Amino acid sequence: MIVAGVDFGTLSVRVTIVDTQRGRLGSGVSEYPLHRRKDDPDFATQSHEDHMKALADATRKAVADAKISGDQVAALAIDTTGSSVIPVDKNLQPLDEYYLWCDHRSAKEAALITETAHRDKHEVIDWCGGTYSSEWGFSKLLHWLRNNPDKREKFATALEHCDMVAAVLCGITDPAKAPRSICAMGHKWMWNSSLGGLPSEKFLTSVDPLLGGVRDKLNGRYAASDAIAGTLTPEWAEKLGLKAGIPIPVGAFDAHWDAIGAGARTGDVVNVVGTSTCIIAMSDSTQLIPGVCGVVPGSVHPKKTGVEAGLSATGDIFNAIAQRAGSTVAQLSVGLEAYKPGQTGLLRLTWDNGDRTVLVNPELGGITLGWHLSTTAQDELFAAIEGTAFHTRIILERMEKHGVPIHRVINGGGIPQKNEVLNRVYANVLNKPILIPQSDVTSLGSAIFAAMAAKAFDTIEEAQAALCPKHRVIEPDPKAAKVYEELYALYRELYFGFGKADAPAIFVGGVLPALRRIAASARGNA
Repeated sequence: MIVAGVDFGTLSVRVTIVDTQRGRLGSGVSEYPLHRRKDDPDFATQSHEDHMKALADATRKAVADAKISGDQVAALAIDTTGSSVIPVDKNLQPLDEYYLWCDHRSAKEAALITETAHRDKHEVIDWCGGTYSSEWGFSKLLHWLRNNPDKREKFATALEHCDMVAAVLCGITDPAKAPRSICAMGHKWMWNSSLGGLPSEKFLTSVDPLLGGVRDKLNGRYAASDAIAGTLTPEWAEKLGLKAGIPIPVGAFDAHWDAIGAGARTGDVVNVVGTSTCIIAMSDSTQLIPGVCGVVPGSVHPKKTGVEAGLSATGDIFNAIAQRAGSTVAQLSVGLEAYKPGQTGLLRLTWDNGDRTVLVNPELGGITLGWHLSTTAQDELFAAIEGTAFHTRIILERMEKHGVPIHRVINGGGIPQKNEVLNRVYANVLNKPILIPQSDVTSLGSAIFAAMAAKAFDTIEEAQAALCPKHRVIEPDPKAAKVYEELYALYRELYFGFGKADAPAIFVGGVLPALRRIAASARGNA
């Protein structure tokens, strides 16, 4: 059986054609613009029309690359970035562009939601780590309502990108019939089945009267990805070059399905490392984790509890360093394999785009300690890789402390496929073996859910066994891990000392001498 998996990323959409017996047959990629503003670094939007045109282009490319006929595709599944929110009218027509996941204009709205929830003792805030984020749905929607008074009258509902695309492909135009991904709504909109679904009307209006009635407007068919959103319409079948009537399951976020595509099972944590990092785990139990942005039954695997955390920027930081140096990440990476732990003398807190987990604070900025006149852009890049690894360790320790088992660490996403230095540093910083899929898994998770929708497999585990690539393993180096233990202790103290407004005083006078001593030892000058 042949299926198609769709992955909408930050800058492009990838469609992969998979045969459930032979594996990947081909793929197609099509790009779309990300709209930024020089006068507002928090601004990030995209056009729904651009997305759909790119989807049609990428699907036709994928079918051609796979050397099949489009009518052989038996199902299609879609994952997207998130929370990427679009306000629509009563016919599900866009009223504006998507507030992309990395649009942080709603920081004040997020802080207000957090403050109101704690003041009025609403339990729902505990389910998203104790702090609401500007990367999530309600804060983005409130910002839009506040700043678009001329469009409020036409506002019927807001949809996550994954639900909007599924609705359009299935010809759904009634908000009450739109699919609502439990993955999206649970992690980003405070939806919780055990608490009665969305937050109460009383809570929302106490945040801002503009949210009055929004709870009812966010209606639809809430479901995990083992449910069917609908079937492909003849109109969109023609545009995509596929056959009409094929099933489309309820969608999800890219990182969550990437974890499935990477072969994750209970006891695994997957670092989906790309422009940002999304950290995904699954658990057989449901326990709250302070500072972690979502514990949602059914969000990753429909039968397990999904846990999501992450870094607000990873590849974006690496690219920014290279751009400032008039270079590229690939060029700056040449020679990094010879770098030793701590040899740069730098310690970098990678908050360039704020902190997603565990501080959940978009107001933070990147900090680098230990600069010298001889420090190079290449040194900064290596320190940034170390910094993202240290931050990842902070998150994994928080998850383990609150009952999430971590037996294996899988580095998924695009960057680990082409940056061996990052994989080695992560193994040494985490002091755990790092598993890397032997081929790219982007959109493979989507293909697995498409295969489930087509009834090609009985269980997700059966589909993973048939379709997921094997892993290669990077073991930690004991000597390097020992150095990183000392650096991590410094990092951890600075992370909470700089990152929390109410943090107790810390003594930092020994940090720079320690960095210099570790660097000298790494270079053999001790």
